[in-house]
Amino acid sequence: MQAVKIKKNGGPEVLDVEEITLRKPIKTEAIIEHAAIGLNYIDTYHRSGLYPLMMPSGLGMEASGIIKEIGSDVSNFSIGDRVAYASVPLGSYSSHRIYRTTNLVKVPKEIDLNIAAAIMTKGLTTYYLLHKTYPVSSNETILFHAAAGGVGQIFCQWAKSLGCKVIGTVGSEEKMAIAKKNGCNEVINYNKENFAKKVMEITNGEGVPVVYDGVGKSTFEKSLECLRTRGMMVSFGNASGALDPINVPKMLQPKGLFFVRPAMGQYLRTNEELNEAAKVLFEKISSGKVKIEIFKKYKLNDIKQAHIDLETRKITGPAIIIP
Repeated sequence: MQAVKIKKNGGPEVLDVEEITLRKPIKTEAIIEHAAIGLNYIDTYHRSGLYPLMMPSGLGMEASGIIKEIGSDVSNFSIGDRVAYASVPLGSYSSHRIYRTTNLVKVPKEIDLNIAAAIMTKGLTTYYLLHKTYPVSSNETILFHAAAGGVGQIFCQWAKSLGCKVIGTVGSEEKMAIAKKNGCNEVINYNKENFAKKVMEITNGEGVPVVYDGVGKSTFEKSLECLRTRGMMVSFGNASGALDPINVPKMLQPKGLFFVRPAMGQYLRTNEELNEAAKVLFEKISSGKVKIEIFKKYKLNDIKQAHIDLETRKITGPAIIIP
C-alpha cells in the first residue's frame, strides 16, 4: 500500500510517495482499494498552502475503487461494492485508504471506474453550480471562464443539456476548439479580445444573468462588467490567483450585483444531498448528455510530474492517477 504525503507546503518537489499500513476499519468505515484517482487543480492549492492544511497531510479529494473491508456498523455497503467519493478529508492520492461510508456513493455498473474517478469533483461541482448556486433556466445565456478546462468541459455540456446558451472563455486558439466541441455556443479568447466587450455584443448590451468564474484575479473585474442588473457573480476558484478585496460600493452596488463564493461542502453536507447529486451526475454520463474522454493517466510515482503538468496547463481534459 502506498500514499502521497506532504510534510510542508511548496512546489511539486514536496510530494513524496510513502509505504503505508492500514488498521482495520471500525464502525461506519470501509477500506477501499482504489481503481483510479482524480486529479484536480484544487490539489495544487492544498499542496502550495493557498488552502492551508495541518501537516503532515495527504492530498487528493476524489477516487473510485472497490470496498475490501467494512466496519461493524456498515449496513448499506458490502465488500465488493464499486464506490466513489469526492470530499474531505484529503488522502485519495493512495492505493488504499480508510474512508467513512457516509461520504461514499455506489457507482452504477454502466459507469467505468476510471470515468467515475475523473468526474466526482468536477461533476459534483458542476451540479451545485448549475442546480443550486444559480439554478439556470432554459434559454438563459450564461458565461463560464476556462471553458476548455476540466470543470469547463463537463459544465458546458451539462449547461447545454439544460437548454442554456453558453459563452465560454479560453486562453488560446487551441482551446477554442475544445470549448466548442464541449457545448459552447460562443467562445472568446481572453488573451486576444476584451471578453467583457464581446459578451455585451453577444447579448445586445444586456449582459448575462450569471458568470461562473474559476479563474479568479485576472478575470474578476471584467466579469462584473458582463453582468446585467441584479446579476450573480459566482467565484469558485483561483487559477490566476486569489481575489483582491472587493470594493462593494464601487463594484457591486451600481448594478445591485450578487456575489457568492460557493464550495462543495456547503451543498453536499448530508448523505441524502450527496446521493441526489451523484444520481443526477451519473444519469448525465450514462445518457450521453455529458461525454468524458480521459486526457491522460499517471502512475502514483509520477505525481510530481502530474502537478507540474497541472500548473503549466498541459492537461487539457480530465486526468487520473492509476495506483
